[in-house]
Amino acid sequence: MRVLGVDPGLTRCGIGVVEGVAGRPLTMLGVGVVRTAADVELGDRLVAVERGIEEWLDTHRPELVAVERVFSQHNVRTVMGTAQASAVAVLCAARRGLPVALHTPSEVKAAVTGSGRADKAQVGAMVTRLLRLDAPPKPADAADALALAICHIWRAPAQNRLQRAVAAHHATKGRSA
Repeated sequence: MRVLGVDPGLTRCGIGVVEGVAGRPLTMLGVGVVRTAADVELGDRLVAVERGIEEWLDTHRPELVAVERVFSQHNVRTVMGTAQASAVAVLCAARRGLPVALHTPSEVKAAVTGSGRADKAQVGAMVTRLLRLDAPPKPADAADALALAICHIWRAPAQNRLQRAVAAHHATKGRSA
């Protein structure tokens, strides 16, 4: 499975591509950041984020896009920019017919480090170890994007089994009614 992880942000949108399957060593295919300047008009920033994500989709051809689920923060301006960049990532994936998975920050941290309260340095260290890199990707947004992709690859098999079980339950329940 090839997953494009997106850590959404207007100033720095982390992007990382990981390939592999749960239980086997994973491979990083690329990592980077789409940057926009804070003094540029919002529409132009969103277009720049879109172009950057589209370029990554063209280059790496992922099967799925994993995006960090936006959560409430104290700074409304920050959460708005994050939500807008997140929407751009979802739009780019949907335009290509790619499935999108949303993962919370604590879910990603727990999957990668074992603790949903891990800090950025712990996430970076585990991403480095799991992908057998020489150093943690910089900035932290890039490491977070890789962590999102890793999280999805590891959790997808269990999520798929759960979805099949729920669908089978509903199908059985519908026949007995």
